[in-house]
Amino acid sequence: MLSTTKKNTVNAEKMYTIPYHTKDLSEYSFCITGGAGFIGSNIIEYLLKYNAKKVVAFDNLATGSRDNLVAFANNPSFSFIEGDICDYDAVYNALGKIDFVSHQAALGSVPRSIEDPISTNAANVTGFLNVLEAARKREIKKMVYASSSSVYGDHEAMPKVEEFTGNPLSPYAVSKQVDELYAGVFARTYGLNIIGLRYFNIYGPRQNPKGAYAAAIPLFIDCIRSNESPKIYGDGEQVRDFTFVENAVQANIKGMLNDDDLKGEVFNIAVGEETSVNQLVEILKNALGSGIEPYFAEERIGEVKKSVADISKAKEVLNYIPEIKFKEGIERTLSWFQTKS
Repeated sequence: MLSTTKKNTVNAEKMYTIPYHTKDLSEYSFCITGGAGFIGSNIIEYLLKYNAKKVVAFDNLATGSRDNLVAFANNPSFSFIEGDICDYDAVYNALGKIDFVSHQAALGSVPRSIEDPISTNAANVTGFLNVLEAARKREIKKMVYASSSSVYGDHEAMPKVEEFTGNPLSPYAVSKQVDELYAGVFARTYGLNIIGLRYFNIYGPRQNPKGAYAAAIPLFIDCIRSNESPKIYGDGEQVRDFTFVENAVQANIKGMLNDDDLKGEVFNIAVGEETSVNQLVEILKNALGSGIEPYFAEERIGEVKKSVADISKAKEVLNYIPEIKFKEGIERTLSWFQTKS
């Protein structure tokens, strides 16, 4: 049972004012694995806002939070199943009478995977395979899954194009590369209608700033607001394609509802803008009116130096248009942090 206390909600007037679908969502049922997580709960918010018939959040709460779901607790179209993707029977049961699956459940973080590759593999490979098989057996209409820009590894060409990947630099990257291989096999062998989305540094409301594996943007915001120096690994000249979560939601919605059988294709989901970590810290400091300086630590193992996407394939095939650019995304994210404090 979910509490209906209003915590960690997002300003409904600002989020998802643009519909990314043309079909009547009231005719379809959706399951979002990792639904209590940052990206998953944002996908749920969109689907419920546009009156989906049924939305099931499936999550083991290892990294997700019930707080991300409380805003939906009284919606009759919403249900929450606490379960683990490593439990095949639980996944199979969750996908009963489901039309579309958005698979967001995973153990993220390159550093976490280096410290604990076994757990990363269990969730991201075995768990992924369980979802694939359950989706196949349940004959779902389409499955969209979260891949990662980490699959580009040491390939130095910029911007990153889907057809060209390098050697993976971490167990996390290996796990996501294996997911793409499995998805391709299930598409070709079993006819599963599935596509992958290679996320580039997604950020925004509901992203957790706490814990050893927090992502850069929420962690930096939390530090600066607390008047603590943010830690930058390496020289801070790492370049990233920071992508606001609403853009990722758009890609999931368009990916699920696209009528084409795309046979295991993968798509870069980003904005196509370059921002260094040093620039990010300065932008956040200025926005928050802080003069605090960061401190620099040794570069982390497995970290890619430059990661910026070519998104032309997603634009052409999925009609993906990243509506929220970096500046607006940061403003919305900071606004959310202000309201939750």
